[in-house]
Amino acid sequence: MLGGIGNLAVSGAAQAQTAASGGAAWRHALSLFGEVKYPADFKRFDYVNPDAPKAGSVRQIALGTFDNFNLVVSGVKGNLAAAVGLIYESLTTASLDEVSTEYGLLAEAASHPEDYSWVSYRLRPEAKWHDGKPVTADDVIFSLESFKKHHPFYSAYYSHVVKAEKVGEREVRFTFDAPGNRELPQIVGQLTVIPKHWWEGTDASGKKRDVSSTTLEAPLGSAAYRIKDFVPGRNVVVERVKDYWGAKLAVNVGKHNFNELRYEYFRDGTVALEAFKGDQVDWRSENSAKNWATAYDFPAVKDKRVVLEEFPNRASGIMQGFAMNTRRDKFKDARVRRALNYAFDFEEMNKQLFFGTYERISSYFYGTELASSGLPEGRELEILETVRAEVPPEVFTKPYSNPVGGNAENVRSNLREAMQLFKDAGYEIRDRKMVNAKTGAPFELELLGEDPSFERILLFFKPSLERLGIGVTVRTIDATQYENRLRSWDFDMVVSSWAESLSPGNEQREYWGSKAADAPGSRNVVGIKNPAIDRLIERVIFTKDRADLVAATKALDRVLLWNNFVIPQFTYSKVRTARWDRFGRPSELPKYGQSGFPSIWWWDAERAAKTGGRS
Repeated sequence: MLGGIGNLAVSGAAQAQTAASGGAAWRHALSLFGEVKYPADFKRFDYVNPDAPKAGSVRQIALGTFDNFNLVVSGVKGNLAAAVGLIYESLTTASLDEVSTEYGLLAEAASHPEDYSWVSYRLRPEAKWHDGKPVTADDVIFSLESFKKHHPFYSAYYSHVVKAEKVGEREVRFTFDAPGNRELPQIVGQLTVIPKHWWEGTDASGKKRDVSSTTLEAPLGSAAYRIKDFVPGRNVVVERVKDYWGAKLAVNVGKHNFNELRYEYFRDGTVALEAFKGDQVDWRSENSAKNWATAYDFPAVKDKRVVLEEFPNRASGIMQGFAMNTRRDKFKDARVRRALNYAFDFEEMNKQLFFGTYERISSYFYGTELASSGLPEGRELEILETVRAEVPPEVFTKPYSNPVGGNAENVRSNLREAMQLFKDAGYEIRDRKMVNAKTGAPFELELLGEDPSFERILLFFKPSLERLGIGVTVRTIDATQYENRLRSWDFDMVVSSWAESLSPGNEQREYWGSKAADAPGSRNVVGIKNPAIDRLIERVIFTKDRADLVAATKALDRVLLWNNFVIPQFTYSKVRTARWDRFGRPSELPKYGQSGFPSIWWWDAERAAKTGGRS
């Protein structure tokens, strides 16, 4: 997500314009890091091929199932179908070779005052829905109200937008509850806009549509693609809109080059891999180190009809770990949570399961300059001093580190430390079982998952926990059951991940904020309710410059780490991909766009002819 720093860029031409109300200058782009790269009259992004052919199709993998096309309720109801996001547009769109910079898409310009107390967006007059009707200010207001009311994440994300109103024929103003939150004008621009007239209309059977319910009726969009066909739970096909209104916009030149994008659903990752090898899909992102090392030794790879390639991930950091549900009494004591980390032998797992390719995560912002390290100093220390009495003392005295395993001696030492922590927290061993010393209740936990390929990781962890006298159940359930259990907080421990941008901000409330802890479907999986963390989140959001943001984020990171809410797992700094060699791409890919597939790639008929199987 975005963060609260930097300036909004104003082109020379835009400086001469003012908003219809308020007198603030119109801007063609918004940036949190100073000047934008592309001027108001730019023709295209540097990383696209403006002459890319419009042809061909791509078959991609989707895992699980789907029963819903309604984005608005995707956080709490049903399983959203792949590609639904491709039919909609937002007010702005990101540049992939800049950090946190957005250019007008549905909106041609934005305007806000110096105190960031509101923002106005002016819609393009040519913007229209696929039924030919114009995109209106009423659509924008309806979209904001719908997402805030029915989607837990966006309810929190846009909670500081207190009013949206039409102030001109094509102008919408969003008023905030307080000035000073620098990212709010920009995150409002990320709002996905849905058609009010369609959702307030009736379907083919005459039934009134309901934006608060799931649907399998293909919805109306405004973007370069629309839903062409689908089989519930099996596949979704979107087709390029031939008369797409925005095809010639500078932000769209060289993009949306495939006539069709097809998403095939698989319940099992192993079956999906075999489908790729059998040329039933064209592109695969590989998240298994074992598969990457052993599963791609087949003829099409050897004769180079299939290409294996890794793309660097420069745009984000990540925390992935075993997330403990602190809503349950057994996980409320931080010593217990730390003890469970001592039972996790990452080094041995990395050797046995991952061919030694992974790195252990040691920060909630791992892989970025925002990750804390060493002891706090300077501005970070000043920020932490404001919450000193409410955070673990180790925040100030010890650099955070994970226990190190990998050999018998380290493992024994780690388990001894874990036993001592359990003892300090009021547990003891009786009949080889870990029990509460006061109640005699055994310490038991369920490791819950939805991906069968991840089961081996859960099973690897299980024996170490059992050596501590903990009763462990490993359970893998289908995607629908899993989502329902998460939404009702019915779990002990799951594997969860939180991607972090280079500019964190309002989304941190949804990840770790107290208000999100009890909101069904929120990203606060752990159930964190901590006043000090709440204040540090606000400190991140209301930073005044980049240096301040880095310091505040490191402070937040350090406090999250020393509360031991998760057992950090592992990551890999590149994205592994495999593809049938049928596609062309720009000579230089965008710095922050990873592969950029399929958005800026295209069908290459000559390459495709050499692979066989498809014309």
